[in-house]
Amino acid sequence: MRIFSGIQPTGDKHLGNFSGGFRQYAATQEQGDAFFCIVDLHSITVEYDPAELRNATLDLAAMLFATGLDANRSTVFIQSHVPAHTEAAWLLGSVTSYGELRRMTQFKDKGDRQDFVSAGLFSYPVLQAADILLYQTDAVPVGEDQRQHIELARNIAERFNQRYGPTLTLPEMVAPSVGGRIMDLQEPERKMSTTGGSPQGTVRLLDEPDVIRKKFKTAVTDSGSEVRRADDKPGISNLVEIMSVATGTSMEDVEGEFDGQGYGSFKEAVGEAVVELLGPIQARHRELSADPRELQRLLAIGAEKAREASAPTLDAMLDHMGIVRSEAGRMFGAARPRDGL
Repeated sequence: MRIFSGIQPTGDKHLGNFSGGFRQYAATQEQGDAFFCIVDLHSITVEYDPAELRNATLDLAAMLFATGLDANRSTVFIQSHVPAHTEAAWLLGSVTSYGELRRMTQFKDKGDRQDFVSAGLFSYPVLQAADILLYQTDAVPVGEDQRQHIELARNIAERFNQRYGPTLTLPEMVAPSVGGRIMDLQEPERKMSTTGGSPQGTVRLLDEPDVIRKKFKTAVTDSGSEVRRADDKPGISNLVEIMSVATGTSMEDVEGEFDGQGYGSFKEAVGEAVVELLGPIQARHRELSADPRELQRLLAIGAEKAREASAPTLDAMLDHMGIVRSEAGRMFGAARPRDGL
């Protein structure tokens, strides 16, 4: 099985990123040929600081390894280090409609918050589809908020195959049954986010232990005092899910363990569980961040593996679309993609 997922090096990474993404990455790398990409080119579609992007890219690499990715078992690389991504995005743009892109929810949300809306912000879902499809991906481990993008990638692949012949694998989204959408601790009706959430309601992965405890202690709860999930109890439902992610205990068992204890003691217990979960990750992140040359070495190895793995698919796309290529341009030969397509 071929696995691919990507994450942007923007904003401090938080508990929602870990729950919906990072922990899935570490688990799925055991299940097949796994590729995990730091999608820096997606980050330039909105206003940003170049120096911050450089630092954030390496910081995210450190976090990916700190949360369990192994360079010997997974291919971890930076998107811009593999030119096939942008080349494939242009090719796939020819089979993507304006209407499809206009309907993308994230474009509407981000565009409404900006005075200047770049063409890149509008078309980046095509680049995201290229990221996935280049590797003949079977499974994409992501949070629930990425479902619309995965569906678009499938539509693009299907349309390409219909027009030019069997070329691209249709990917399947893999979302965790628990923790796929962690909500803001202060505003549980919206997802946790360092860019769109509340500072006190967003638990950053590198927050100090006492900061984490305080955020959970002041988390918004609901009427009543029972620790149980319900549609009219979004705050407590969110905390039960977080506790399940942090401890590996089922949500039913979490409710049973704290039955009759009230909200105060439950919130303190969730905070402690998250502190215990993140402690080893924070220590490993500090260790990796202290050696940027080693990080760059690992990323260079990953980029070389990604270039070699993506070349057959790009070569087949160009051939099937009738693009004339020089022999010198065939870096890895006229290889067909995986599965002989």
